[in-house]
Amino acid sequence: MKGFLEDANYSIGLLDEGATLADVIDNCIYEHTHAGKKAFYVGDLGKLVRNNIQWQNVMAPIKPFYPVKCNSTPGVLEILGTLGVGFACSSKSEMALVQDLGISPENIIYTNPCKQASQIKYAAKAGINIMTCDNDIELKKISRNHPNAKLLLHIATEDITAGEEMNMKFGTTLKNCRHLMECAKELGVQIVGVKFHVSGSCKDLQTYIHAISDARCVFDMAEEFGFKMNMLDIGGGFTGSELQLEEVNHVIRPLLDVYFPKESGVNVIAEPGCYYVSSAFTLAVNVIAKKTVEYDKLLPSGVEQTRNDDEPVFTYYINDGVYGSFASKLSEKLNTIPEVHKKYKEDEPLFASSLWGPSCDELDQIVENCLLPELSVGDWLIFDNMGSGTLGEQSTFNDYQKPLIYYMMSFSDWDEIQDAGIASDTLMKNFFFVPSCIQLSPEERFSTAA
Repeated sequence: MKGFLEDANYSIGLLDEGATLADVIDNCIYEHTHAGKKAFYVGDLGKLVRNNIQWQNVMAPIKPFYPVKCNSTPGVLEILGTLGVGFACSSKSEMALVQDLGISPENIIYTNPCKQASQIKYAAKAGINIMTCDNDIELKKISRNHPNAKLLLHIATEDITAGEEMNMKFGTTLKNCRHLMECAKELGVQIVGVKFHVSGSCKDLQTYIHAISDARCVFDMAEEFGFKMNMLDIGGGFTGSELQLEEVNHVIRPLLDVYFPKESGVNVIAEPGCYYVSSAFTLAVNVIAKKTVEYDKLLPSGVEQTRNDDEPVFTYYINDGVYGSFASKLSEKLNTIPEVHKKYKEDEPLFASSLWGPSCDELDQIVENCLLPELSVGDWLIFDNMGSGTLGEQSTFNDYQKPLIYYMMSFSDWDEIQDAGIASDTLMKNFFFVPSCIQLSPEERFSTAA
């Protein structure tokens, strides 16, 4: 490991025993209220350490490969790299980002189902050999541009209960696997394993049973063609809940022991993304505008009006939106609810409210309908569980500015890294002490992850 990215300028605060993340948020809001009221994140990197310990306790020896697109901020990548986590990259920029951390090519897989020829060539030059494939056109493209590639055949899963069709868009059928193996044999391309993915929204864990059984069939098929298979990638879909992790492990462990026992030499890996980072980041946003609207315009279609017409209904505009930190809202439901930062009385009335981003675009709706006390321009809202799909490359729409990121870690979590003997001297130099009573200054203590 080289240590921190050489071109990244940021720090990680070590929290005194008397300091909490809530204190950090309070102090940051205090500073931002006086300095410019920009949106900002507080990232608890200790959460990554604790989640990794939980993974090792429940899922070992399955090795995690973190999908970089989930959250590519340098603090996250550095901590995960220090913990020995592998990386699943979907682009040249992600591969370069991870390589700059000193991660060996053996701990990087190229998972984009639709790869550009130039990026396949980049992977070949960088020695990143393991990549996924689900069709013959992609196979031929890889054979032309990466003669040393080692492929994982991406098979489809029938995730019927997830209410989405994504799993059927990528991944091949068992029947087509034979055709792909014939093509690979003719082209001289190595096939070394199988990948599948089960959506985190899937409620039927039997999907894992079917997928692992299908993977075993592909392994058996590969023996006929003389391929030496040694890797099974069970994908992502891990939500971050310990209960869900244990439930998945309870289902897959007996099958893995039977179909892919230790003596088979098959390395089983997974791609937990949200699992590591979702709960580690909290976003604070500021109310920049406010107006009163008609109640029936706020209601979702098909919902009957049940309130008193005399009650006001509010629309609030905040300084972040779907062209920034809430980009995932365009494709999926927001999995967090806003919390008002200012103190208000328990019996204070709540009003129907909607939240919108700063672009004034009709798509820039963050929360369609929620109950909030009446807010004023300048008030702050807090969103938990904002670490996944929100901190990659973001739009420059309407002069959008990336929020500052304040990295934190408790002493106990830092001790875990030190006790494991994996903390480099370079890593240690990027920490500073945060006493419980200090007012944090963004300019002096932190910097952006830009």
